[in-house]
Amino acid sequence: MKSPASDTHSPLSRTAVAVMGLVTVLALVVAVILSNPGAPGAASSSSMNQTHEATASAHVTPTGETTRVTVGVDGMSFTPSRIEVPAGNSLIITFTNTGDQRHDLVLENAVESGSLAPGESTTLDVGIVSSHIEGWCSLPGHRQMGMVLNIIATGIEGDNANGEAKTSDSAGHTGHLGHAASSSSVNTHDLLTHAKTREPRDPTLSPIPNGDVHKYTFTITEHTDKITDTLTQETWTFNETSPGPTLHGKIGDTFRITLVNKGTMSHSIDFHAGLVSPDANMRSIEPGETLTYEFVAHNAGIWLYHCGTPPMSMHIANGMYGAVVIDPSDLDPVDHEYVMIAAETYLGANGETADANKLAAMIPDATAFNGIPFQYSAHPINVKVGDRIRVWVLDAGPNLPISFHVVGTQFDTVWREGDYLIQERGRGGGAAQVLSLQAAEGGFVEFTPLEAGHYPFVNHAMSLAEKGLRGVFNVTE
Repeated sequence: MKSPASDTHSPLSRTAVAVMGLVTVLALVVAVILSNPGAPGAASSSSMNQTHEATASAHVTPTGETTRVTVGVDGMSFTPSRIEVPAGNSLIITFTNTGDQRHDLVLENAVESGSLAPGESTTLDVGIVSSHIEGWCSLPGHRQMGMVLNIIATGIEGDNANGEAKTSDSAGHTGHLGHAASSSSVNTHDLLTHAKTREPRDPTLSPIPNGDVHKYTFTITEHTDKITDTLTQETWTFNETSPGPTLHGKIGDTFRITLVNKGTMSHSIDFHAGLVSPDANMRSIEPGETLTYEFVAHNAGIWLYHCGTPPMSMHIANGMYGAVVIDPSDLDPVDHEYVMIAAETYLGANGETADANKLAAMIPDATAFNGIPFQYSAHPINVKVGDRIRVWVLDAGPNLPISFHVVGTQFDTVWREGDYLIQERGRGGGAAQVLSLQAAEGGFVEFTPLEAGHYPFVNHAMSLAEKGLRGVFNVTE
């Protein structure tokens, strides 16, 4: 006679079979989820990574030993950039900023040095090293320029036992702590709509001040600026504007600039208009410090100035640029004289600095004359038929060339990088349709509109014009 427990047709046996079947199904589901973290219902990457770390730690026996290393800075690199530590050892890092600007050291296990000025030092207690760890400088653009520290756990078993540390991908993502915040993007409609709400920057070139010595204070600040009605960017500026103040003088004038750093990181300034040694004049200064930069304008042109602290591309893209106009000795009077400084915007996450990876790829989200995309489309510049107009154009970059064009007219005078290409109609009666400039180049054009109407001016690299490098001259009788 069969016992009830062995009778598969009894209610109790059927229940046991069902329970065992359910347990088997649940086990299979859990196995699938664990093998596919991206599947619905899977644990988050951070919790999975915490589990991985706990498992890794469980396989490493603390040795009771401590490894002590010293890390410094050479240019835009940590030195050394690779440290080998026996797995199970505790690690103590003495980090000294031996560079010439502010840096920090952030490890993917959340140990951080804090921002250090040149010469400052601190100690990081990394804890027991059970796996490879990556570190980096978190100041904008520094990691992308190569400021990465690899800590190699030697003697561990598993996939990375060969001592190869993780490396950042093209977006700078690495480690267990998750990806960086995604970058923002904008469209033409939002940029133009926002430009209509902004007070446009007056493009008129101010007269040359009296005297032969011109003194200015440039105060560096870091603040948040609106890109659209809903999107912001952290910007770094000279005197709270981007571009900074446009200076105007004549050959032989002396310019004396007092630079004041009220930011939170190292900054500097480089005037292309001067002939001075970079060593002292263009050195980076720390928050709270000042620097006096003096130069004589020996040559005419529209000259770029910008922050010269590496990575320069990031400092320029974040707003630290401007122009100095030194008049040629043979300029004729005109009715209107304007300055157009072209630049590119590479958006990071909302409220953050420029995206260093977009910057390296040279793919801007927006472009602008004088800092605000489409501002002179939203607020046209008014002139009259027959007016003689001179436009100084500077390509601040930091990367891309421009081809300045005014629709509906031609340039009878073109001056580029120190010399006339065409002067009051060229030989044989020629004129020009564009002024082409590489990054940091400048010049001016002159023209006279003959009829009333709306005359767009653009970067004739049209994809860049469509991102903001355009405006309108409103010509009336």
